[in-house]
Amino acid sequence: MHNKFKLSYKARKRWSLVILVVGLPIYIIVAVNFLALFERPSILLEFLIYVGLGVIWALPLKFIFRGVGVEDADSK
Repeated sequence: MHNKFKLSYKARKRWSLVILVVGLPIYIIVAVNFLALFERPSILLEFLIYVGLGVIWALPLKFIFRGVGVEDADSK
């Protein structure tokens, strides 16, 4: 699948840093506070919920993180 939003390597690197430093802590706070509204489930179910939430946040953002840890191919 081809994204119509093409970000440069530098922009993806900056956005990934913003997401990890600002967005992820906010997501964690919201998820924990939301789950606190309900009665605490069994430890296994609670673990599976947190693992699921830990994976779900990255799925819509994977195009930003793809290739950030390698050398920029456009700079050569």
